[in-house]
Amino acid sequence: MIELTLSSHPGLQCVHLKGRMDSMTSPEVQQQLDELIQQGERKIVIDMGEIFYLSSVGLRVFINAQKQLEKVNGELIFYQLGGNIMEIFSLSGLDNYFTIISTEEEFKALADGVESQAECQTQKFDDLTVQYIKKETTPGKLVGIGSQEKLALAQYGESDVTPVKSNDVQFGAGLAALGDNYAEYKDYFGEAMIINRSLFFYPAVTRPMVDFMLCMDEKASLQYQFLHGFGFSGDYSAIISFETTHAFINLADLTNHLFSISEADMLGVVILAESKGLWGMNLRQVPIVDNQPETGKEIFDEDTFSAWMNFPVEPSDINHIIAATGICVREREQCSPDIQTLLGKGQTCHFHGGVFEQEPLSKNVDQFESELNRVLTQMEATKVQHLLGQTILNSGLIGIIELEK
Repeated sequence: MIELTLSSHPGLQCVHLKGRMDSMTSPEVQQQLDELIQQGERKIVIDMGEIFYLSSVGLRVFINAQKQLEKVNGELIFYQLGGNIMEIFSLSGLDNYFTIISTEEEFKALADGVESQAECQTQKFDDLTVQYIKKETTPGKLVGIGSQEKLALAQYGESDVTPVKSNDVQFGAGLAALGDNYAEYKDYFGEAMIINRSLFFYPAVTRPMVDFMLCMDEKASLQYQFLHGFGFSGDYSAIISFETTHAFINLADLTNHLFSISEADMLGVVILAESKGLWGMNLRQVPIVDNQPETGKEIFDEDTFSAWMNFPVEPSDINHIIAATGICVREREQCSPDIQTLLGKGQTCHFHGGVFEQEPLSKNVDQFESELNRVLTQMEATKVQHLLGQTILNSGLIGIIELEK
């Protein structure tokens, strides 16, 4: 039998164990650790002061949890190992694998160190808690790419393609493909996003798979082919960590809260978060002249919409990591017609997002850029979609770039 209790400290979650940890009781401990990691805990202290028996099955639980945490720069920390338990760790060679502390002073120093890692400001909005670091930056720039005028009637041709160089656009969204010859890539345009100058796109074919081109060198000059979209570049003016306490938050409400942190009227946004229900859409066919509807109707007409658009009737990809980028504005009516066109009819934001694997995600603002890089370079993307405002998120990190209006 084992007793398990939790206590929270600034930046730390402590799991107090009492009793015997063996094949019968270890699953309970594993379940609790899995839940904490999925909730975003990264520094987890295991208080072993009242554990009198530990088998190799129990050790395996700790090793598996440590491996999960290492992916997100976290760790298990063991506190108050008794003599016989410490011997088991030593014989297994784990005394050098885990951080082990013995005294109350060491525990306090650990908690104080975590608390002081980043000087964050905090705001609360109903069930949403936001922590953030602001920086002094100059406004970034937004650019339109191509035109949406020919989308509705699928009238795009070779002359409508706009080449975009990776060193010109840091972030972006739209319809794009990869290739050098129009005849070869014209049938592969699809929902696309640029994050950190890397392009991810979802070809509008019968059985699509995400294709991508990583650009790890900002001086490199890769070329992406766009039919339409937008791009923006600049330095982050704020890095934000958000977490819901009870209910989840939808994308539209989340982006509205960003204007409580920034005084700018238009923002470029990069989101790394856990999905609790993605609402998105993507093209089933490429809107080029070759594919024009024979009826002459628009692809958004009710008679042709289902043949052209994948628009699920219920949310998908729950618990997956979403990496998304887009723009949002404080007041749509105050924007120029060109920016309103980029946003879409009646909208105040426009986002494209990539769906990645189910993995733990750090909530530490200091780790935003390293986490973003880890997701883009090490995790598999399964789709890229135009995200709707009702997409539901749980917790995550956000970088915002204040843009010239």
